Amino acid sequence: MVLTAVEIARGVRAGQLDPVQVTENALARIAAADPVVGAFRRVRAEQARAEAAEIAARPDLARLPLAGVPVAVKDVTAVAGEFAAWGSIAGPHAPATADGVIAARLRAAGAVLVGLTRVPELCIFPMTDDPDGVARNPREPAFSAGGSSGGSAAAVAAGLVPIAHGTDGLGSIRLPAAMCGLVGLKPGRGVVREPEEGWFGMSVHGPIATTPADAALLLSVLAERPEWAAVTEPGPQRIAVSTQVPFTHAPLPRPLGAAVAQAAGLLETAGHSIADATPKYPLSTLTAMLARWFAGPAVQAVDEGFDLARLQPRTRTHVRVGKVTARWVRESSRVKWLSIAEAFFAEHDVLMTPALGTLPPKARRWHRRGWPAAALPATRVAGFTGMWNLAGYPAITVPIGRHPSYDLATCVQLVAAPGGEPLLLGLAAALEAANPWPRTV
Repeated sequence: MVLTAVEIARGVRAGQLDPVQVTENALARIAAADPVVGAFRRVRAEQARAEAAEIAARPDLARLPLAGVPVAVKDVTAVAGEFAAWGSIAGPHAPATADGVIAARLRAAGAVLVGLTRVPELCIFPMTDDPDGVARNPREPAFSAGGSSGGSAAAVAAGLVPIAHGTDGLGSIRLPAAMCGLVGLKPGRGVVREPEEGWFGMSVHGPIATTPADAALLLSVLAERPEWAAVTEPGPQRIAVSTQVPFTHAPLPRPLGAAVAQAAGLLETAGHSIADATPKYPLSTLTAMLARWFAGPAVQAVDEGFDLARLQPRTRTHVRVGKVTARWVRESSRVKWLSIAEAFFAEHDVLMTPALGTLPPKARRWHRRGWPAAALPATRVAGFTGMWNLAGYPAITVPIGRHPSYDLATCVQLVAAPGGEPLLLGLAAALEAANPWPRTV
């Protein structure tokens, strides 16, 4: 069993584990499994070895929260000496001269950046593949690892690294975490501070892990909130439960609803109050999300100098539409949804839903398909996630059960009001204690 990030950091700080050997072990696992899993766009083998040696020699080693922990970084953020490809051959490929805020925080905490994980082009779809590979669910390789943080989820679920960085614009942490049976936390807006917000404030950075404790540790570093590293089970909470697919009211696969019922029973036994309740999802919320989903990548492609003629056909379609919808992005639509969400969370502390609207998509060369072929499964599987990006509320996915026909996890999503990240992690830890899940393959 691969050690958790908490266990590795504790062992390195105590002098019981060597950061160089920990890194060598991770690189060996990557070399053995990644040709099948497809998690990494780039493995930084030599650089990681050098970083591990530097960490071992640091005078502040005993105070580093991520001392010697191998971490995978989503291929969307600046890492010194590397370029962020964003899943595309069309973007600028000049290496970064300095770390961005995410890599800088990870390094300062003592992490070893072992590689950059695969993403779909411009992170548009919740299925991860590019011309060089497909990110697969390590337990069921016929299924996608999800997206857009699919490479990060595949790396953690396969035990290649204990934790990984991801970003979430409409579910891009929670969806792959749920597909791969992991804990994936989307922090609230502004919790992980950075110079610019992606997708008009909907996209945020967050952790993917096998345990709530590891997710809390990584979040504490990314958010520069060291007090969040300690997970505590909260007192009794008012938990609303809803399995109604927002907007479409599409039928929910029975195993996904069963996971919600199981989790609700576990939390009720733990002393929390459970009530069936569904927020009112106005159509304006859906149109506001879609406008930003199209416009965010379009603005990025233009502003960051992507060669639009070299984008994948489905991405070119998305960008063309996004240039039009950018003028429709209005703060008023978000404010209307916020007023509804605030009223709902005045009566409930937490909302529990399924994490996915459908089973995960199959692992395919989705980038070769047209826009409608990719968009239909994307919007169906992501039915429960995107509105919380628009609201800026924190949300987490937690494994609960197993699908009866496939080796796939069934997971729930927990949502809280702003500032509720510790609450969500505490509830996730309570579910883990009552119902332990397999950490890796």
